[in-house]
Amino acid sequence: MEGPSCGPLTLQWHRHPNQIQWLGSPQSAVWTAAAGTVLATSDSHYREGAAELTLGKGFFRPESRPARDLSVLLARHQCQSKRGPLRWLDLMAGCGIRALRWGLEAAECCSEPVEIWANDGDPDRLPLIAANLQPLPMVVQSSAEPAEVVLGRCVLRREYVDLIDLDAFGSPGPLIQPALQTLRFEGLLLLASTDGRSPTGHDRPGALRNLGAAARVHPASWEMALRHQIALVARQAWMLGRGVQPLVCFSEGRTFRIALRLRRQIQPQEEARLGLLARCEACGAQAVQSLIKLGNWPTCHCSPGQGRWSISGPLWIGALQDPLTLQQLIDDAVQLDGKSMSAATFRLMQRLLADPGEPALVWSTDELARRLGTGGPPPLALLVQALRKAGYRSTASGVMPGQVRTNADLPDLLQICSSLRGVGI
Repeated sequence: MEGPSCGPLTLQWHRHPNQIQWLGSPQSAVWTAAAGTVLATSDSHYREGAAELTLGKGFFRPESRPARDLSVLLARHQCQSKRGPLRWLDLMAGCGIRALRWGLEAAECCSEPVEIWANDGDPDRLPLIAANLQPLPMVVQSSAEPAEVVLGRCVLRREYVDLIDLDAFGSPGPLIQPALQTLRFEGLLLLASTDGRSPTGHDRPGALRNLGAAARVHPASWEMALRHQIALVARQAWMLGRGVQPLVCFSEGRTFRIALRLRRQIQPQEEARLGLLARCEACGAQAVQSLIKLGNWPTCHCSPGQGRWSISGPLWIGALQDPLTLQQLIDDAVQLDGKSMSAATFRLMQRLLADPGEPALVWSTDELARRLGTGGPPPLALLVQALRKAGYRSTASGVMPGQVRTNADLPDLLQICSSLRGVGI
């Protein structure tokens, strides 16, 4: 190890490229059938992309590889689109796998130096992180401090970073403001939330506390959770006079992940993308309104006086994905060694590319079949095709399976579903 110590819980060093060395051959890890996680022992090894590392003792999710793959692709994208030295922070690093992959697979795209910083709140994990990151041929910093302390110190010292991965347990709400303040302009925030109850409407007091929003139960619950999360980040950024651009947003079950770019200025009409979504609990009709142009809600399709509007928000009603960025990520992934990106990652990106996430109106095909009294849902691909033929916008949801996105009104949607009755069921 070369270089000075930065305190009892912080290590920093510089490795020369000819000092790269692997930690050893991969071995089998211990899986739990129920959760699909790895309960790693101290000598468990794991290989992913170009990384080979020791997992150590603790929680690890192999099924989150697509999220880690995307973080590598986004870091590469930043290298290719931004000039000057870069600094990347994995705020809750665990075993350090993201930081290791950034250094091995993303930094190669940068013409100027990259500094990598891996932090975890557990000081017992610091030696593991330092050992796993030892092969990296760049300036690397490891620390073991609470996330809020790291971000607060960066804000006070004006030590800015270009990419922050914030993979929190529960809601990351309290960390969003300091994370945004720590980001440079055009920096990337990769945010994960494992709070599956509040944003999906199953804990309404929690939604008010964590999101500052009313969250109601909705068939497209995972998408609603993403929209609530984006809205929270957008409001925090706007308070700073900054804009946000969602790039890639998806769910891993009840883990919700968003990647956003922090813009120097709020873009024209950006605030119009914050709104409310209403759903009638009786007939299933939906409506969406921007808060800027908020007015009376239309009547639903129930008998007069029978409708029950359930309103969620404020939430993000704009696009969930940036197709241009996604296509660039896909193109870059294709150019890489096939071992770098998993097949699941390619499938995810293609699915999200096909559905940018507008309009913010999604129906479950199971619900449509139930309302029609059919024996099964209409074939999703045929339903999308029929809606487009009828002149409506329509895609299969990239966030939740079995969901159709369309601007068709409910009666027309049901009529088109009825025309497909018996087809492919």
